[in-house]
Amino acid sequence: MTIEDLALYFTKGIGSRGAAHLIDYFSSAERLYHASREELSEGAGLRGELAERIIAKEGYREAEREIEYCRKNNICIISATDDDYPVPLRETADRPHILFVQGEVEALHKQCVAMVGTREVSPSGIHISNLLVESLAKEVDDLCIVSGLAYGTDSACHRAALANNVCTVAVTPSTLPNIVPTPHEALAREIIKAGGAIVSELSSQSRNNGAHFISRNRIIAGMSLGTIIVESPATGGSLSTADIADSYGRTVMAIPGRLTDANSFGTNNLIRSGKARLVLTADDIIEDVGLRRKSISEETAEDNTHKAELSDHEQRVIDAFRGQGILDWSELLESTQLTMGELSMVIMDLEFKGLVRALPGKRYEAI
Repeated sequence: MTIEDLALYFTKGIGSRGAAHLIDYFSSAERLYHASREELSEGAGLRGELAERIIAKEGYREAEREIEYCRKNNICIISATDDDYPVPLRETADRPHILFVQGEVEALHKQCVAMVGTREVSPSGIHISNLLVESLAKEVDDLCIVSGLAYGTDSACHRAALANNVCTVAVTPSTLPNIVPTPHEALAREIIKAGGAIVSELSSQSRNNGAHFISRNRIIAGMSLGTIIVESPATGGSLSTADIADSYGRTVMAIPGRLTDANSFGTNNLIRSGKARLVLTADDIIEDVGLRRKSISEETAEDNTHKAELSDHEQRVIDAFRGQGILDWSELLESTQLTMGELSMVIMDLEFKGLVRALPGKRYEAI
């Protein structure tokens, strides 16, 4: 990052698309600020007043002030031309020219998958988020879960990543080191401590007026190889993230739900419209996004650990299959002595873990 990069960020009238266009044309902010009036106006197509602002080097004073602020607050400044900038995000036309990062910048270069959803997440949504992250952690190399640090699904996905020793990145619509919402400051600290990062496109001189949530969503979608919508009503911010990811040509996935659940209206509509691929297991995500799996030796070690960590209820179900091959729902209930609710949850867990497969007619088979 050069002071010219930051000066461009602070130049009035140059938005994200304008900055991206200028950098694409001149290759760097330094070359931009050494360009002639003719190159700016005729070559790059800048309007007269914008060209004059570049020539007058407007934004330099703000840039110097921001550099000092970030130095005091341990904030890393990354420009779109830096090697540290996330490669998938750099490929988008409306990428932010500057990112402000607290934590490990290396986290931005892992295999990033976005997981977002409604703020009014259900217990089932939290459970499914945990299962998906747990399963992905066992199979995917260098995984990072990206979300927005909001209430509900976002925070559940960050916590699921932390619980499974998976790197996680939070993109916040606030100026760092401030965190929105404030009650998630402790969660942000946990993310950084675990080797993740907090990311924002807002400088210390930006106004925190609540108008940056949609623009925040484009960063979540842009830096991720694929986006999963866990739960969503018919309208909501996570659907905008799905729309943005789709516009970028990224894989959009959604978890189906019951027709009567309001939190499934949005995800079911995404699947029905063909905008999102249906997700039932971690393997669906890995195949749809094209994630790189762990080596065979790593998978074997993870599988051995996983088998040793089955819960008592899970072990009961697995034991019921021994010598039986295929069992139906009533046979499982009788054999395990679990309630219908307990068995339903355990079967779902085992399906996500790849240990049980559902067959037609409420029958199940151990894998």
